[in-house]
Amino acid sequence: MPSLFDPITLGAVEAPNRIIMAPLTRGRADRDAVPSDIMVEYYTQRASAGLIISEATGISREGLGWPFAPGLWTDAQVAAWKPVTDSVHAAGGRIVAQLWHMGRQGHSSVYETQPVSSSATATEGQAHTFEGKKDFEVARPLETNEIPRLLADYELATKNALAAGFDGVQIHAANGYLIDQFLRDNANFRTDEYGGGIENRVRLLREVAERVISVAGADRVSVRLSPNGDSQGVDDSNPEALFTAAAKALSDLGIAFLELREPGPDGTFGKTDVPKLSPAIRKAFKGVLIVNSDYTTVEEAQAELDSGNADAITFGRTFIANPDLPERLRTGAPLAKDDAKTWYSQGPEGYIDYPALETVNA
Repeated sequence: MPSLFDPITLGAVEAPNRIIMAPLTRGRADRDAVPSDIMVEYYTQRASAGLIISEATGISREGLGWPFAPGLWTDAQVAAWKPVTDSVHAAGGRIVAQLWHMGRQGHSSVYETQPVSSSATATEGQAHTFEGKKDFEVARPLETNEIPRLLADYELATKNALAAGFDGVQIHAANGYLIDQFLRDNANFRTDEYGGGIENRVRLLREVAERVISVAGADRVSVRLSPNGDSQGVDDSNPEALFTAAAKALSDLGIAFLELREPGPDGTFGKTDVPKLSPAIRKAFKGVLIVNSDYTTVEEAQAELDSGNADAITFGRTFIANPDLPERLRTGAPLAKDDAKTWYSQGPEGYIDYPALETVNA
């Protein structure tokens, strides 16, 4: 069985290890979703990951409802991302951009328009905004004739990601965001060709993947799914049938890899006791499969590789406080703890001030 520290081919990307940096929303862009200068240092510090998957990055103002998150729909955003990718590459790293449309999981004060979704539904709880938290609003359903516009937004964001120097893109289809809202039958009540049975609910995911592939090539495209939950109130009555069908569709398209967010009882967006579906998805998806389940030790992650259910592991929050995480895992060094209060603080605190191991030991 492969080790976490063995190289792996991820489509067009040759990764030197199987410790992948998961997307982590950090809120360090400006109000126009333009990346800030400190993001260059943040990503460069973490260049030893086998591959960096960027924080979720908006494909349009309509799709980006998180305050101070970055985007990829304007020339200014592209220009600000270029120093990030250049610096990561100069440090020997590889980085792909995660493309994000949040759907109903944002607020009109950030979107500058009413939230959109598969159907007229609302998320329970409150959304992050520039002025603090506000109650989620009822989204309006995307009209069938708006789908081509949505696909064009994904196409533009993909072109911009490549122009900004990213090595590829990941389609965010997990965690209760727009594509997930189309996938699951407790959020999608449509009666057109994008609603009803599983084949119809998978249609948008497949069409987005096809459009992105038409720009970047299948070997530079990946997808994130969250089959067993952690999806902010978005659920399904038959997740195994749904997500094996989705995985089969993506497998047929030949994407570079599929990443599964599989939370345990203490998932980021709430508790889930739903069994992991990666074993079933493994049978349906013939390419590289990567899993993420809040792993913090070599033993946990290596056991997943040894089981044959995954080819690599994405580590999320452990990368926040441990910029050189692969080396810490390789040497058995202690892991630093992050501070949730500084996840979205907009400044350098809790962002670029976590020291590397060599600094700690100096």
